[in-house]
Amino acid sequence: MLLWLAQNFQQDFSFLRVFNFITFRAVFATLTALLIGLVAGPAVIRMLTLLKVGQAVRTDGPQTHLIKSGTPTMGGVLILIGIGISTLLWADLSNRFVWIVLIVTLGFGTVGWVDDYRKVVYKDPNGMRSREKYFWQSLIGLVAAFYLAFSVSEVSNMKVLDLFFAWVQSGFNLDLPPKADLIVPFFKTVSYPLGVWGFIALTYFVIVGTSNAVNLTDGLDGLAIMPTVLVGGALGIFAYLTGSASYAKYLFIPHIPGAGELLIFCGAMAGAGLAFLWYNAYPAQVFMGDVGALALGGALGTIAVIVRQEIVLFIMGGIFVVETLSVMIQVAYFKFTKKRYGVGKRVLLMAPLHHHYEQKGWKETQVVVRFWIITMMLVLFGLSTLKLR
Repeated sequence: MLLWLAQNFQQDFSFLRVFNFITFRAVFATLTALLIGLVAGPAVIRMLTLLKVGQAVRTDGPQTHLIKSGTPTMGGVLILIGIGISTLLWADLSNRFVWIVLIVTLGFGTVGWVDDYRKVVYKDPNGMRSREKYFWQSLIGLVAAFYLAFSVSEVSNMKVLDLFFAWVQSGFNLDLPPKADLIVPFFKTVSYPLGVWGFIALTYFVIVGTSNAVNLTDGLDGLAIMPTVLVGGALGIFAYLTGSASYAKYLFIPHIPGAGELLIFCGAMAGAGLAFLWYNAYPAQVFMGDVGALALGGALGTIAVIVRQEIVLFIMGGIFVVETLSVMIQVAYFKFTKKRYGVGKRVLLMAPLHHHYEQKGWKETQVVVRFWIITMMLVLFGLSTLKLR
């Protein structure tokens, strides 16, 4: 919105030309989202408290968590408000990638909001049934995957339609341009053609998988939000470089016209996330809930697909990956041993992994900060793939 206004008046006020620079708008998108979150935070927390949307705490978990019972949840709405307003203010609203990321973010946020609402208002501990929840996540993920399969390959929506019709006319057997291949980091020219169906399958897995991975990680005060900010900020750098023809050529990464505008969204996500951390840091005044975790995970996955860095997301979001694997391994081993021996056994003291370390005697703040440090190292390692080739 502000970019459009600046472009209309920059002939009369030359200083408005600064709005044409993505980096300038990204900085102010970050600050705007941060300010919105800090200012609106107390009001949102009071509203959630009045609505009595308190968090239910597992009785079989660490006993230190019992004092958290009743802490307002669904605080992810604060993050979404900051991201939404800041992005709409500072981004180029004619950019198709900005809109698809916003739609996916708000779509997953809506699914999470319904799940949280049923849990805390209707007092249904299960929230949305697994099949219902997975259905809506899958629907959003597949729609986004289908659109992105053609969108990352072309420079405008009109050309996207042309490519789609060409794919249909070819009998659904058309190869996508090399920029849509799966990029292997640390190598200059190694990539794997996916085809349309392979691209859709991979994108679906990345978006839905990342969404649920962030949700599983969100179990301690501040644990999920800081890694999200760090990974999102790094993806913003990838987006900026991918959107620049000169940088992309120099770094041997695909050039995706328009992807650079996602730096604005990533900046807004970082600002909104840091503002939320102000109230979510130990001892938390509010929890993110599924409304925030599912939305942020979906956003990270979608951005990673657009900038063609799915494997790098896997590296930088290593904490999310390990937390998810810990749950999968725990459940699979328990079911296997129960079926074979009649008694279920566990690999970890408790899943997800952060609870395992709590049960081993780590304080909550120790787990959180150490996971943050690991994420910082992984993000730096992921950024190093830009030059280590």
